Amino acid sequence: MKVIFIQYGMGVDLHGQDITTASIRAVRDAIHRNSMPGLRGMIPSGDLRDMIVRVKLGVPMDSPQVDTERVRAEFPYGHVEIQVVPGGLATTSGVMLTEQGDRNDLAYIVVAAVEVGFEEGV
Repeated sequence: MKVIFIQYGMGVDLHGQDITTASIRAVRDAIHRNSMPGLRGMIPSGDLRDMIVRVKLGVPMDSPQVDTERVRAEFPYGHVEIQVVPGGLATTSGVMLTEQGDRNDLAYIVVAAVEVGFEEGV
């Protein structure tokens, strides 16, 4: 893959201990303030559906619970590959709010690296 763009983000779920929510927020943080107007011209086919998006999520715990299909839905185009690896941070939020779905006082912090590119020679 020829990588033409890499962006990083962080997402937090303060209450409810939902690792997917934190993952989606990390991806949004990485991509929602970016514009790549020349991307279509760089992809050999000119079709944004042919771009490749590689997402690496560093999660502190509950990695089997990451709903990768919900994370994938954040990307409107391309072939999206998601890899979940150990990382991020679980730390106290300072309060446990059962009315917010808390099981404990942990906040989950997920970091995301998003690579965008295309296959050369395709």
